[in-house]
Amino acid sequence: MTRILLTGSTGQVGWELQRTLMTLGEVLPIGREISSSGLHIDLSQPDTIRHVIREVQPDLIINPAAYTAVDQAESEPELAMAVNGTAPGVIAEEAKLLGAGVIHYSTDYVFNGHQAIPYTEQDEPCPQNIYGKTKLAGEKAIQAVGVPYLILRTSWVYSLRGKNFLLTMLKLAREREELRVVDDQVGAPTWSRMIAESTAQIVSQGTQDLISFLSSHSGIYHLTATGQTSWYGFAKAIFELDSNKSEHKLKKLVAIPSQQYPSPAIRPAYSLLNTDKISRTFGLALPNWQRNLELVLGS
Repeated sequence: MTRILLTGSTGQVGWELQRTLMTLGEVLPIGREISSSGLHIDLSQPDTIRHVIREVQPDLIINPAAYTAVDQAESEPELAMAVNGTAPGVIAEEAKLLGAGVIHYSTDYVFNGHQAIPYTEQDEPCPQNIYGKTKLAGEKAIQAVGVPYLILRTSWVYSLRGKNFLLTMLKLAREREELRVVDDQVGAPTWSRMIAESTAQIVSQGTQDLISFLSSHSGIYHLTATGQTSWYGFAKAIFELDSNKSEHKLKKLVAIPSQQYPSPAIRPAYSLLNTDKISRTFGLALPNWQRNLELVLGS
């Protein structure tokens, strides 16, 4: 049976991966807290990464764990780089020593957002903030090792757990009468469960010889919901689809430009990712972001 080491097991994507991977092997979820196995992992500490991987001896390492506080990363660049840039390389090195494979998640923020058509995997990254720069460093670190790998870039991840835009909007709608939301940043909101289910579908295609499968398909793939919207459009849809809208205090939603919502980190104005490659390669039928949101909010 395939042994799958899963980092970030309590995060948005990691939580969903525990369920979707269950039938594909022995899943060993590891987080910063000590697990039932007595193990824990701190991605800012390379020695703990190496210790856990050598202890577990996995066939596949799936790494959704990351430093994702985009604004806070501007004031903690060393920590963000340790978790997002250095740790993936250490994971890849240990995987190579074991003859294992790696699946890692990256972000639309590796692009600068200056173009007006969806970014493909061939487009040159040019991150505008520390978070994006550290995630790009992680991609390059994995590629440099030469391990069988998949890097799955996603965007605007949300779920009903953790910290994300969806939960923030639902909370604020119950507290405020007016909200002002940026309307000039465009992307694709992507449900964490869709990411996990797509990952499991890919892994299931290689169960006969996983390492050979990963070797022959190694590369970067864009994995997001289809369609596009702005943060304002996403917020508007959330409020319209919320089955508990009777609890809303919100009376007015105002679209504003980014200049009126200054933040420490620069965010790309356009970060839509072209998903043709992953659909073509693995036969995935990726859902529209609005359909996923309907499922999440029970509409």
